[in-house]
Amino acid sequence: MEARALWLLALVLALGTSSSSAQYVGLLESQCAIPAKDRVDCAYPEVTPEHCNNRGCCFDSSIPEVPWCFKPLQATECTF
Repeated sequence: MEARALWLLALVLALGTSSSSAQYVGLLESQCAIPAKDRVDCAYPEVTPEHCNNRGCCFDSSIPEVPWCFKPLQATECTF
């Protein structure tokens, strides 16, 4: 039983540290495909990915010196 608990702990720790730097919860990846120079800030400095996503914004910390929490592209509807 102890070995199983250690294995489960190791699995949880491994999954927790392997998270991606880009998170688009509830958004399409294409809505967050915005060039760094065009990002519009959507939160305060040092916002967490969870708080950013709760605001309906994209989070991508892979590029330094630009907003990591930024407004997504708005979905467009075609009307005929």
